[in-house]
Amino acid sequence: MSKKNITIIGGGAAGFFAAINIKQKNPDYHVQIFEKSKTLLGKVRISGGGRCNVTHACFTPEDLITRYPRGNKELLAPFKRFNSLQTIEWFEKRGILLKTESDGRMFPVTDDSETIAGCFIDEAHNRGIPVRRGAGMSSLEKSDDKWKLKMTDDSNVISDVVIMACGSSQQTWKILEELGHQIIHPVPSLFTFNTQDERLSGIPGVSVAEVEIKTNGLKSSGPLLVTHWGLSGPAILKLSAWGARKFSELEYRFDISVNFLPGNTAEQILQKLLGFKTSDSKKTIYAHSRFNIPQRLWEKLCDASGIQYKLTWADSSKQLLNKLALNLCESVFKINGKSTYKEEFVTAGGVSLKNIDFKTMESRITPGLFLAGEVLNIDGITGGYNFQAAWTEAWIISESV
Repeated sequence: MSKKNITIIGGGAAGFFAAINIKQKNPDYHVQIFEKSKTLLGKVRISGGGRCNVTHACFTPEDLITRYPRGNKELLAPFKRFNSLQTIEWFEKRGILLKTESDGRMFPVTDDSETIAGCFIDEAHNRGIPVRRGAGMSSLEKSDDKWKLKMTDDSNVISDVVIMACGSSQQTWKILEELGHQIIHPVPSLFTFNTQDERLSGIPGVSVAEVEIKTNGLKSSGPLLVTHWGLSGPAILKLSAWGARKFSELEYRFDISVNFLPGNTAEQILQKLLGFKTSDSKKTIYAHSRFNIPQRLWEKLCDASGIQYKLTWADSSKQLLNKLALNLCESVFKINGKSTYKEEFVTAGGVSLKNIDFKTMESRITPGLFLAGEVLNIDGITGGYNFQAAWTEAWIISESV
């Protein structure tokens, strides 16, 4: 077996997973990791509120790819080789058990991201994989079938194979573009919406278990969270991923329609509200929320509908109840900006997938160069999907170098 020099740029999820699996399969290879920052596995540590959302309990490749706004077609074959099932098995072999939460997200049973980060760092150490921090890549060129890398700490590296797993970086994309790769202009994904709306003021922290949101031909459903600056939660984050490019074009100014009672139309809800005029005639509308709408949100929607505090169901008019039905099922909010979702900022954009052979994750432009993670124009919705793509891509690289 020939002794290859493998250089991995990026000490994150994809970089460590590739390094460990390569070294396991090829103990004689010299594998080293370079990380530009002083912190290793940064996103692994903060993911899921510090618990690390390792993957998602979605085990059919055909279903799994529907969670990726960009890269879904290309990931089908890779997911048939390594998906969430194999991820679970990989960690189990190392004594780490994962648990599934009600929404399908999977975490270590310790609820501590250090369990995952520690596993990677220990594995790398035990397999003799050197990790150099504070050393990013400033230039990359190929000469005589060898890669020559200039690092930001002024060191020089000669390598047979280079694996780019350094996330979304303008510097990295510039280097790859100079080598001949096409770079799809990056825009933010997985962000929250800013809106100044009286219906949301003063009630941050209020959540609705299931809503449906529509805008610009896009639709999303799931939990919704009211924040100090607007709207968040899985329904918003999913929508931001699918609409990443459209929302960028609109400069993050657009309208959304929120149905707080998905599966119901305003007309259907109006009929139910009219029914309360008989069944609950003496009760005040304002004081007792209906349809499991949080009380504070219910009061805000009543205010927006012109319903006074002491108005009873018996004394309400069809006109007022129709306004309430519309606020429940067709609330329009004007979005006027975005905010970064601190746990899971993701970029839509990167190296064009046409430049990548997904059987190997090798560049079609420059042989001997492999790519994984956010450097590619692949991104998933929230829920562990971006990590799963990273594990899969890194594993395929380990099979190919």
